[in-house]
Amino acid sequence: MTKVTLVIASLLIIALIAGVGAQQAGLSNASSTNESSNQTTQSTPGNVTDLTNAGDSLAATFQNNESLTNLAPIPSFTADIGLELIGENFTAPMMVTSPDDGTGRLFVVDQIGVAKIVDVNGTELPEPFLDLRDNLVKLDPTYDERGLLSIAFHPNYRNNGKVYAFYSAPLRPEAPEGWSCTNHISEFQVDPDNPNTVNMSSEKVLMYIDKPYENHNGGVLAFGPADGYLYISVGDGGKANDVGNGHTPGIGNAQDLTKIYGKILRIDVDSTATGVTIVQQNQTENQTGGASANRTENPPEPTWTTSAGSLYGIPPDNPFAENQPEILDSYAYKTVPQEIYAYGFRNPAYMAFDASDGNALYVAMAGQNLFESVLIVLNGGNYGWNIREGTHCFDPNAPTAPGESCNSTGLLGEPLIGPIFEGGHDLGIVIVGGDVYRGNTVVGLQGRYIFGYWSDSRTVGNGTLLAATPPAGWAEGALPPTAAGLTPEDNAMWQAQIVNATAQNSDTLGMFLRGFGEDADLDMYVLTSDVGGPDASTSTGKVWKIVPPTIVNPALGAGALEVTPTVEAENQTENQTGTTPVGGGMGAGAKPLSSLSSSDPAENIMEVLALTETGIPFEETPAFGNFTLFTGLLRSTGVAATLEGPGPYTVFAPTDDAFERMDPDIREPILNGSRDSKDIVLYHIVNGSSTLADLKNVSTLRTLQGENLTINATGTVVRVENATIAIPDIMTDNGVIQGIDTVLIPADT
Repeated sequence: MTKVTLVIASLLIIALIAGVGAQQAGLSNASSTNESSNQTTQSTPGNVTDLTNAGDSLAATFQNNESLTNLAPIPSFTADIGLELIGENFTAPMMVTSPDDGTGRLFVVDQIGVAKIVDVNGTELPEPFLDLRDNLVKLDPTYDERGLLSIAFHPNYRNNGKVYAFYSAPLRPEAPEGWSCTNHISEFQVDPDNPNTVNMSSEKVLMYIDKPYENHNGGVLAFGPADGYLYISVGDGGKANDVGNGHTPGIGNAQDLTKIYGKILRIDVDSTATGVTIVQQNQTENQTGGASANRTENPPEPTWTTSAGSLYGIPPDNPFAENQPEILDSYAYKTVPQEIYAYGFRNPAYMAFDASDGNALYVAMAGQNLFESVLIVLNGGNYGWNIREGTHCFDPNAPTAPGESCNSTGLLGEPLIGPIFEGGHDLGIVIVGGDVYRGNTVVGLQGRYIFGYWSDSRTVGNGTLLAATPPAGWAEGALPPTAAGLTPEDNAMWQAQIVNATAQNSDTLGMFLRGFGEDADLDMYVLTSDVGGPDASTSTGKVWKIVPPTIVNPALGAGALEVTPTVEAENQTENQTGTTPVGGGMGAGAKPLSSLSSSDPAENIMEVLALTETGIPFEETPAFGNFTLFTGLLRSTGVAATLEGPGPYTVFAPTDDAFERMDPDIREPILNGSRDSKDIVLYHIVNGSSTLADLKNVSTLRTLQGENLTINATGTVVRVENATIAIPDIMTDNGVIQGIDTVLIPADT
């Protein structure tokens, strides 16, 4: 690293510390009633440049309770490709990669715990290159974000045979009880007698990262082409909104610089040198010191173990390698991990370096309920979560609509860096990141970021491919070495459009889009499956090479995909997908939970309510853990037995927050089994299965308690008596659950 780079990094730290006072004056971190207090008057303290891209004409919008993507096709660019089948019979392929070793082999990473080789002749070798199936935590076959998530070959793999893996192991004994898993970042050595197999006994675990929830792992490993360092993406800990068990109260994990969660890490696997001496963040010592307004009295021990100084080193120009920022009272601990390269991430599930001379680092970050992001990540940058979701303000207490206001800076006064692409959920449920195309097979794609959406349904694969084009005159090589030098022009938003796979004659894939990859020749690959989860009993996973549109692969199966309208390029400031937005017509801007159930759900109302407590697919939704009190009432009053019957029924289920807002003198007798408890529960249930759309066409419904409920629909908002449907259309096999924000009380109780 050059001295100039080190000076710039040092100046960034000075700027961060200098901005503390101004930022804290406009941001209260002490809140006993809200999960976060980051919703303040929008401001840009001092001379800090606004880098959020808020209000940009290419940013996604929120209209009529829907998040909408502003697609902006380039008139001179025809976004057509062909897909050539390269490999199949995988379960849940996550990535494709290839070492620079001259063999031309492709390595396909499967979430269930194996990495397999497809040789230069297109033949899949029978034995896995890496087999971690016995090392993994037990995966949920219907949906899971854990597993073997990535591998990365050492830049000198040809000579040293080192390969690195990010995988989810069972929870280690030192971790907090009841947490989900412990992620391992491990180094392996190839078998010296067999270049197609890893020596499994060679494992060195560089990091242990305990996870409170199964989701938001990050999970990507990548070596920097220019610096040779290993980059590691780590999610915010999981659940939703950056709140909950294991999350720093008030500010979340992603904005807490003393935590490893919600960060991009960078380490030197070829050295053990570190910067200033800092107490290692592991399970051996509590480092919190005195308590504060937001620091819990007895916080848990740090829930990760790192090996800086023994198994790896710290790059000297990491932003906190040689200088520690001021430790705020809102932070959980008293030291900042030296491994941190950038921060403010929710779930950086996709990360890749551009192979051009600029070697920019691109991260696709999964959003919460509304907005998906693609980011260019620089040394020391703060990428906004959970102060913002994409370019928009975020309020963890009301995540189904953008927050009314928020800061454009972080807790230390540093600018929040917005996305170069922001997408809504009209295109699908979650973004799938790719890379900038640098291959020679499809020349028209060169210089464009290729990515997509997983699917618009959790049960039926219907992924979408996209291409984003940088602004005219934008040069990746002109990006500054650190976030301190970033300008709005450097971070300008890109124009995105749908990519058509010509064999399908459609805008969608008709399969779940799981990931992308690149070979040694820089050609790109698309990974798909017909099943949404890592179900080891299935083998629908496929690897496709992106080829010119004139090449049609019969394996794609013409007519297998539903045709959707073509995107028009006339108006670049409005939604142009030509598709029906997911969640259209839903109350309170909530995410569609009907997508969690198939058209023929397998669970009754009580079983689905139980799943909202523990079911992995619900962790990303407002329903997760939100009906605990009402579910308990159903059981204690005996009404649960009715809802386990054939039905159908519509249940207006109050959220836990609805109970919390009640007068305690009314709430406690109800929860403790007063004589009116059963009547109150039955007052929330009606015969028949009424979706949100059905409720807009009725005015009254008779309850099982005997009294009527008044239904009133205004636009997309549906009210039941004085309650609003906030979590709509949770479908079951004997009816539907409508989550409401107020407990209903019959007139005669």
